[in-house]
Amino acid sequence: MLIDLHTHSTASDGTDTPAELVRNAAAAGLDVVALTDHDSTRGHAEAIAALPAGLTLVTGAELSCRLDGIGLHMLAYLFDPDEPALERERELVRDDRVPRARAMVGKLQELGVPVEWDQVARIAGDGSVGRPHIASALMELGVVETVSDAFTPDWLANGGRAYVEKHELDPFDAIRLVKAAGGVTVFAHPGAAKRGDTLPESAIAALAAAGLDGIEVDHMDHDGPTRARMRGLAADLGLLATGSSDYHGSRKSVRLGEFTTDPEIYGEITRRATGAFPVPGAGGSLRP
Repeated sequence: MLIDLHTHSTASDGTDTPAELVRNAAAAGLDVVALTDHDSTRGHAEAIAALPAGLTLVTGAELSCRLDGIGLHMLAYLFDPDEPALERERELVRDDRVPRARAMVGKLQELGVPVEWDQVARIAGDGSVGRPHIASALMELGVVETVSDAFTPDWLANGGRAYVEKHELDPFDAIRLVKAAGGVTVFAHPGAAKRGDTLPESAIAALAAAGLDGIEVDHMDHDGPTRARMRGLAADLGLLATGSSDYHGSRKSVRLGEFTTDPEIYGEITRRATGAFPVPGAGGSLRP
């Protein structure tokens, strides 16, 4: 089985619509794909309606968190999307996205970058506006060559010159809320130092003690030594070790299924979840 547990659609900052994403996942040979848009479940219904036979969808979201001044992302799988407390927190994060993005545009303008809000809003479309949309605007202007090049201290990285903080969950609260909604939590790309400061292993151990289920080990932003270190940490802490593409469509170069999760780990995630269940494909078309 080929299992990719971290992807994004136009419901947040990907370039594939939810329907396109599941069709592309099937075409890439995946057996299981998780749709984990940032702080949003808005794309789930469209993805389910288009889900091709032979492909299983894991519903989820990537929650924006912060601990001791360090930003991090928490993947939440198979939770009840209507659970009030978790839904309220997701709404608070989403409501803060536009003011935050406007403030980052203002900072870039102060730095001499001729970016305009209308340009960023056009790129974001109906998605939840975020840093990748601003990074795409910087690409259009020739300021950076790739989206990843915009996530540096010079520009949009955590603490960078144009960075602006947003409402974010405490990760301990995120774990508690997701568990209360019947879901499973996996710390996304915990060793991605190129994105900014990362949590020390002692903090990850504290999250594990608080009920964290796993950490994302195999990821494009983890080099070989980082993957080995994270895999060892997962074993030491009794955490599930996942692998995922973090696919964003054409916004990033990574391919669907470039990194995958072991079927036994996937089975344990589904066993622990009580808020929702994986959705098997009902024969949606591979074509639009």
